[in-house]
Amino acid sequence: MKKYFMRIILSLVLCFCFFQEKQSQTINLNERFIQQNLRTAQLLGEFDPSVSFTSLPIHTGKIGVKIDSSLIGGNEYGATLKTFFGKHGTLKILPVNFLMEYSSHHPYSRNNGSMIPNRGYQQLISFGFHAELGPLSIQFKPEGVYAENRNFEGFPDSHYGSIWSRRYNGLWNYIDMPERFGENAYKKSLFGQSSIRLNYSGLSLGLSSENIWWGPSIRNSIMMSNQAQGFNHITFNTTRPLKTFIGNFEWQVVTGRLEASGFRPPEPGQTVGISNFYIPKNDDWRYYQGLTFTYSPKWIDGLSLGLIRWVQMYGEFATKNRDYFPVFAVLFRDGSGGSAFDYTYDQGIDQAAGIFGRWVWQDAKAEIYGELNYNDAKYNLRDLMLDSDHARAYTVGFNKVFKKNQASKIYKVSYERTMMQQTSSRLLRNAGSWYMHSSVRHGYTNNGEVIGAGIGPGSNSQYFELSMIDKLDKYGVAFEVIDQDNDFFIGAFEEAQDFRRYWKDFNVHFSFQKKIKNYWGHINVVYSRSLNYQWELEDFTEPYYHAGTDVNNLHVNFNLTYHFNSKKKHELNKVYP
Repeated sequence: MKKYFMRIILSLVLCFCFFQEKQSQTINLNERFIQQNLRTAQLLGEFDPSVSFTSLPIHTGKIGVKIDSSLIGGNEYGATLKTFFGKHGTLKILPVNFLMEYSSHHPYSRNNGSMIPNRGYQQLISFGFHAELGPLSIQFKPEGVYAENRNFEGFPDSHYGSIWSRRYNGLWNYIDMPERFGENAYKKSLFGQSSIRLNYSGLSLGLSSENIWWGPSIRNSIMMSNQAQGFNHITFNTTRPLKTFIGNFEWQVVTGRLEASGFRPPEPGQTVGISNFYIPKNDDWRYYQGLTFTYSPKWIDGLSLGLIRWVQMYGEFATKNRDYFPVFAVLFRDGSGGSAFDYTYDQGIDQAAGIFGRWVWQDAKAEIYGELNYNDAKYNLRDLMLDSDHARAYTVGFNKVFKKNQASKIYKVSYERTMMQQTSSRLLRNAGSWYMHSSVRHGYTNNGEVIGAGIGPGSNSQYFELSMIDKLDKYGVAFEVIDQDNDFFIGAFEEAQDFRRYWKDFNVHFSFQKKIKNYWGHINVVYSRSLNYQWELEDFTEPYYHAGTDVNNLHVNFNLTYHFNSKKKHELNKVYP
């Protein structure tokens, strides 16, 4: 009887596997320029208007998002090599990604995944396969990273010992952000953009090491981005907007493991006892849980509203407290958010929460978006209402495209502003800088880089771009201004009342993107002029407003993607009509 029962179960499982619809692979975040093309196409009415672009990567295929092949160069994303089990199973070869960067004077690191902050040459190579059978999909896309990792001028010895002490206590003691990843060339092999999933009807449950991106922002996503190396995680997410009678829903819940870089912050050569400034960190991994939820109401075209929340704690702390679903509890400190508040418990966790919105106006071929986040739990709703500036950070932006007719070129204007510096609320109630924490002292990082906005703690940025798009080719010029870690600057030099030392970068970007047959290339060249680099300025020099350590930096980012052709095109059309 038992054997007969097991045979029935096995038969049902096999039927389920063989007769389910084909699944999907992802357009990973190493190919974000492709995703931005799709976002522009949406403004033009050429791409699914229900996709909110608030949870990436994009899933393609029959249970993912339908993408017209013309939007990705006329090729299938992932070339079919073989079908099996009566075409219920498929094996694909995924596009090859080659990323190269070069920085001349000091690192300029933005949304480059497994790459590190690096001076000199750096490269990332990724290729792999995607296999699926019924609800099961396996995506194997490892990455190999090499960085020259040349020495550069970091936080200078010319600063007084007291300033070095404040740099430790204002950054390095409460976050894992080394200036340099060791003294030698950096080499690493990773699982990269790989995953194993069970998919069904727009839902996916699985294990993944892929980079993910949450929120509508394009340059600086405050809560989750591909600024750092992807981390191993369990994910339960939608693969496309789920349509209901009240609107569309998208979500992702992630539980994962964050790792330390293993590198220490710098030490000045001439200051005796500087090592005492460094407080060794807990040698433990961190338990991470986060969620994002997006709702697009049926009655307002193009509007998407959502929330994001994440919680992290050291693995030993999570095991001791047996709290494996912290993201669903303790929203407010008085316990009104889901469970009784324990002050001792709160000291062991780092958390943040926020809301976001994106509104696409297809008639105007434009969109606006924004996100507002808090990195410190409020005591209750009244505390949130009274001191709404405390611990907040935000990003706002817009995109507008101009196109006269179907045959004409497209012109695009983009703007994004991110503010992460503490507000005047700090005078009464210091919130600390974003991504740093007094108990979880590796901060909101993985492998030594923040997994939020690339500009980093205490910084602000503005980015303005003009571009021309001709089919899949793009030419752009952009201007960017970055205030580097104003939180540290104000704290370190407040007593001196020296307001001349702001470290500000003025960056000019020139970008070019072109599709030639199966090759898709994107290059971005950034010229940076840094005023008062590392906040360095001679104290006793006339005139009073004189130049500090002003430096130039040239950064080049080159991204080349190769798309394979399917082995048998007629079979492809039968499998993917």
